[in-house]
Parts: sequence; structure tokens; C-alpha cells
Amino acid sequence: MLNFNQDDFTPPISKFEAMLKTNQVLFFDAQEFEGIVQYYIDYGKLNLADRALEIGINQHPTNGELLLLKSEILIFEGEFKKSLEVIKIAEKFIPQHEEIFLQKATIASKSKQHYQAIEFLNKALDFSEDQNEIWALLGMEYLILEDFQSAKYYFQLCLKDDILDYQSLYNLLYAYDQLNDSNGAINTLNSILEKDPYSEVAWHQLGKIYFSQNKFKEAITAFEFAIISDDKFSGAYIEIGKIQEKLRKYNLAIENYHIALQINDPSAFVYYKIAKCHKLLSNHTLFIDFINKAVKVDPTFEKGWISIIKFFILKKDYKNALKYGLKAIESNGDSSFILSLIGDILFLTKKYSDAVIYFENIIEINKNYTDKKVWINLIDCLIILYKLNRARVIIDMALKYLKSSTEILFRLAIIELKLGNNKLAEKHLKLIDKSTINNLLKNDLYYTYRNIV
Repeated sequence: MLNFNQDDFTPPISKFEAMLKTNQVLFFDAQEFEGIVQYYIDYGKLNLADRALEIGINQHPTNGELLLLKSEILIFEGEFKKSLEVIKIAEKFIPQHEEIFLQKATIASKSKQHYQAIEFLNKALDFSEDQNEIWALLGMEYLILEDFQSAKYYFQLCLKDDILDYQSLYNLLYAYDQLNDSNGAINTLNSILEKDPYSEVAWHQLGKIYFSQNKFKEAITAFEFAIISDDKFSGAYIEIGKIQEKLRKYNLAIENYHIALQINDPSAFVYYKIAKCHKLLSNHTLFIDFINKAVKVDPTFEKGWISIIKFFILKKDYKNALKYGLKAIESNGDSSFILSLIGDILFLTKKYSDAVIYFENIIEINKNYTDKKVWINLIDCLIILYKLNRARVIIDMALKYLKSSTEILFRLAIIELKLGNNKLAEKHLKLIDKSTINNLLKNDLYYTYRNIV
């Protein structure tokens, strides 16, 4: 984007908008038009920006900056071909303007021509007064190309120029992670902390690296320094809580999570973490209480719903499990996992027709679905309901994604036996070894067929 400094100049917006309400066309100098256009771009009023550019370019047809603003809008609208045509005209008037090459780089990058984008960015460096911005763009192009070594080089340049450039720091740490170079990441963070000992971001990232290495003592120390640097840094308290969980110090974990809640607005994730600790401490009432808080704050928080549904299933309290499952699906209608849990509950409570609806729904909303358990439960429901032809259709579908699944072939054999097609059943059973068949016959649904081996 063109670096138009509005601190030095106030664009005459009122005058321009008053003009638009009349048939009169007033004269504005090129700088005024640049300010007006930039103002409308910043506020997302592209129609007014286009109108200002149309008038501005008519009054100042050789002004390269106005032409580049025009091409910038065209890039934003995805009109790359038209944008390049405008850039070509602008280049005649300001051939050494960095924005010429930055916009060409943007178009190349958006067109997935990343090596070409890098060429343009390197040309832009020759004419730029703010190389940091271009180094960051070069780093991003190399990240896209998965050339993490080159990306690392450019983000290091950004940080050398400005140790408070946290976006470049995050990108650099990502590059180190992809290169499996945790020592490089630690050295970078330590060098930042030497210059800025109260960088809560650097301490936080250092703690996360130590945590990933299971160096819990060092990680806690780093997170504590992050808190010393900023006592309102809730993320550091959450990370300490995670470590205490790992160390099975659940009460200490809960304390840290509660501090995080006091600092920030209520968080479904933090409520969930507190609930999880209470569950591990067998404080089941508190577990339910905090899960309820989690899903109230964010009804789309799947982990919360899933944990409480599973909790009641394990207790064989299917009534409450189903109640929470149906609540969960109101705000997570496309969650295959929650639909599957509801189907399981209905299957366990012998409501097979209802279970079929949920299992079939999962298959409908997921192409190439490969969760064998859902297919098998659906087939079992249909066999129990004696909807054998429908079960056959489902088996044909399942075998497209789960080829040679012995569990599904076994059920196909059972269907053929039920229909009196003994030879077909025998054909399918020959594809399954006897020990596997014996294991499958332990299922109460098929125990009566134990003589088929």
C-alpha cells in the first residue's frame, strides 16, 4: 500500500463530498486527491475512492501515485490484468517507485507465482526507504514455498532492525519449528531478552519451547518472568496451568486458570480446563458446573459438549447424555463426532430407528467418510430393524471407502444368511479367517450364528 502520511495533511473530505452533491467539478491538487482516495480506501468506501480517482486522474493524468492507487483498488477487487495495465502506465511517470514492484509482487503472489513475486520484492528493495516491510514480505513468500531457511534469514533481518516486530518473531519461530531447530529459536529469544528483559512475548515463547521439550521447571520460570513483565498476561497463567496439569498438580492448575479468568473475559477454553482438572480430582459436581459455564460462554465449543456427553455415557446415565447431545447439536449441527455420540446413545437405549437417522446424517454430510464404527453401527441398526436391503446398500457404500473390512464383510454374510442365501454368505465368510469370525460372533447381535464356523 502507498505510504500516504495523513499526519502531515488533512484531506478535504467535506469539500469533496459537497462537490459530489452538485454538478460542479472543483479543482484539487494531486496530493489532496491522494489523501481523499486513501481516506476512502482506509474506511472501505471503494465506490467513493473510485469516484475520487476518476476525477483526480482526469485532472492529473500524469500523476503516478494516483494511478498506483487505482491499481491498488483493482488488485483488491481481483482485477489483476487491469491492474497491470494501470501499473504499466504509472511506470512511465515514476519508474523507480517501490510501489510499482510491490504491486507487481502482490499480483504474482496472489497468482501463485511466488518466485516471480520474490524477484519483484528484491527490485523493490533497491528503491525502498522501509526495507523491514519488504523483508517481511520476502519471508512470507519463502514460508509459502516452504523454504524455511530463506524465510528465517529475512525474518532475522526484520528483528535485527526492530526487536518489537512480534509478527516477524512469530514467523521466525514458525520457521525454526519447521526446521526442528529449537536451539536456534531459544538463542533468538535470549538475544531479544538481552536487549529487552521485560519482553513478555519473548518470555512466553521461550516458555512454550521449554514446555514442548518437557523442561517444565525452565518453562515455569519463563512464564513467571512473562508475568513479572506484564502481570495482566493471562496466557502465561494458562501455560503454567497446563504444566501443573501435566505434573498432576491439579489444584495448582485450577488456581492459575482462575487467575486467567479474573484477568480476561470468561473463556470457554479456560472453563473447560478447570472442569477437566475437577474431573480428574473426582469433583464431578464441579466438573459439570464448569462445563456448563464453558458451553454457555461459547455454545460452539465442541470439546466441552463432547466431554460431558462422554461423562454421562460412561456413567450409563443415557438420559442426561442424550439431553446434552441434543443441546450440543443445536449449535454444532455439522459435528460428526457429536452426531455419532447421539447415535451411540440411541443405539445403547435400543432406539434403533432414531439412531439410523443420526448415523445416516453423518454419512450424508461427509463425503468419503471412513469412520468404521459409524458404518458398523448403522448396519447393525438396519439388521436389527430387518431393513436388510437398505443394509446391503449401506454396505456397498461402506466398502467403497473401507475396502476388505472384515467387520463389514461379516455383516454382509449375516444378511445373506437371514435372506436364505447360504452360498453367498459362505463366499463372503471365506474371505475372513476363522479366528476373526469367532471374535465377531462374540457380539450379542450375532451370537446365534456361532455354528457358521
